[in-house]
Amino acid sequence: MTGTAAPTKDIIISAADLGKMFGGIAALAGANLTVRGGTIHALVGENGAGKSTVLGAIAGRLWVDSGKILLDGHDVTRITPRAARKLGVAAIYQELTIISTLTACANVYLGQTPARGGVVLQGAVRTRFEALCRRVGVSIPADARAGDLSVADQQMLEIMRALESGARIILLDEPTASLVQAERENLFRIMRELRSDGVTMVLVSHNLGEVLAICDEITVFRNGATVATGPVGEWTRDRLLGAMLGQAAPDLLASHRTGEPVGDVEMVRIDDLHVPGVLDGISIRACRGEILGVAGLVGSGRTTLLRAIAGLEPTATGELTVDGSHTHWPTTVRRALHLGIALIPEDRKVQGLLLHMSSRENVGISSLRRYSRWGFVRRRKMSREVGDLVTVYSLDPSRIEQPVRNLSGGNQQKVLLARWQLTRPKVLLADEPTRGIDVGAKASVLESLRAFANDGATVIVVSSELEELTVLADRVVVLSGGRLVGEIDAGPEGVSVDRMLAAAFAD
Repeated sequence: MTGTAAPTKDIIISAADLGKMFGGIAALAGANLTVRGGTIHALVGENGAGKSTVLGAIAGRLWVDSGKILLDGHDVTRITPRAARKLGVAAIYQELTIISTLTACANVYLGQTPARGGVVLQGAVRTRFEALCRRVGVSIPADARAGDLSVADQQMLEIMRALESGARIILLDEPTASLVQAERENLFRIMRELRSDGVTMVLVSHNLGEVLAICDEITVFRNGATVATGPVGEWTRDRLLGAMLGQAAPDLLASHRTGEPVGDVEMVRIDDLHVPGVLDGISIRACRGEILGVAGLVGSGRTTLLRAIAGLEPTATGELTVDGSHTHWPTTVRRALHLGIALIPEDRKVQGLLLHMSSRENVGISSLRRYSRWGFVRRRKMSREVGDLVTVYSLDPSRIEQPVRNLSGGNQQKVLLARWQLTRPKVLLADEPTRGIDVGAKASVLESLRAFANDGATVIVVSSELEELTVLADRVVVLSGGRLVGEIDAGPEGVSVDRMLAAAFAD
C-alpha cells in the first residue's frame, strides 16, 4: 500500500535504505521513511521491527551502518544529538529524561535558562513557564518537584522543553504506554494543536486504535524493513495487523478460556489484607487452574495488592493460605517464593530483569539452587533446560546470549515467563503483562498465562486493558479506593467491560 498526503505538505524527513546491526543482529535492513511537514506520522510494527531504531537515527542517538537520512534536503545521517536539537529535532522516549530532584520549571529550561550578564532572570523564567503551560493547556506549578508529578505531567514537561527549544519536529516513542485514558486524550489534544501550529510529529505506538484516530500517515515496519506506507484513510486495524505480521492477524480478543469449568480446589485464600493507606480489608479466594483478573481505576490499589502477595509490602498484614498452608502475611520476597508465589512486575526493566545479563542468565537466575552443586553452577544443565524454553516461548536462539536489554519488550516479557516456567509456581502474579508490547506478542503472552493455569497454577492478573480481562479471566474482582467493591464471574452475563466499570465507579 502506498499513498500521499496533501500535496501542499513538503517533505521534511526522508530516510532511504537504512541498515543497522546490533551484535550481529539486523535491527534495520532496508528501512525507508518519508514524513511531510506539519503532519503526525505513525511508525507501527511488531516489537523489534525497527521503529525505535529509526527514531534514534533521526535524533542522532545512534548512527546507521548504511543508507541516508535527509532533513529539509540536507544530509543528517551522522548527526549528533546536540546538532539535531539545533536543527529543531526533539525526541521524547519511553524512559523520560526528567530530573526528579529539580523543579518543573528547572526541568523545562535545563540548559536554556534566560540570563543576563551571567545572572539567571528568575522572573522571566517563571513568566515564560506559565505562558508555556497555558499554550499546552496544563496547570503545573513552576516550583513543584518534578519527581512528585504524575507520569503524564512529567511527559508534558518534556513536550514543553521541546517547544521552548524551538523544536519543529518532535519524535514520540510510545508516549501513551503509562497514561490513563483521560491523560491520553489530553495528550492527543495537545498533539493536534501542535500540528495546527505547523509542528511535525513522528509517533511510535502499539495502540493501533490511537494511531488510526490521531495520525495523518502511517508507515509499517517488519523485520527491520519498511513494508507499506500510506495516508490514514487507506488503513483499517485489520490491514495494519496484516502488514505488520505478514499474515492474517491473530484474534487477540478470542477467548483464552478452555471452555471447561474451573475446579473448586482452593489454591489461595487472602483474609483481611491491609496495607496502611492503600488496601483496607481485602479478602479473596482463588482456585487451582483459575485466572483471576483484578480491575480498578488508577489508584485503586491493584498493583499494591500483587506486590503485597509477592512479599514486597513490609507493612502488609493479614492471613494467607496457599495450597492448604496457612501463614501470617509474607513480608519478604524470600518467604513468598518459599510459598510458591512468583511475580511478573509492572515495570519489567526496573523490577523484573537484570538488563546487563543475558536472556539465558535471566531465565535461570531464579533456579540457581536447582543448578548448583557444592557452590558451583552446573551451566551445561542450565543451558540445556533454558534452551528448551527458548523453543517453547519462540525466542530467537541467536540472541539468547545477548544482554536482555537488547530484546524487544515482548521478548523481554517472554523471558520473565520462561523464568517462572522453570520454577513452576503455585501462584503466578502478572501486573500489566501486555503493556507496551505488540499485538503478536500480546497474543503469545495471554496464551502463556492460560498455559500456566492449565498446568494447575492460580494466575492473578492486573490489567488496564479491560477487554483483555473479558477474554482471559475466569473471574474478575474490582477494587476501588483500596477496597474490594465487586466480583464478576463468567456466568450467564459474562465478564464484561461494562460490568467492571460499573463496579469501579459505584459509590
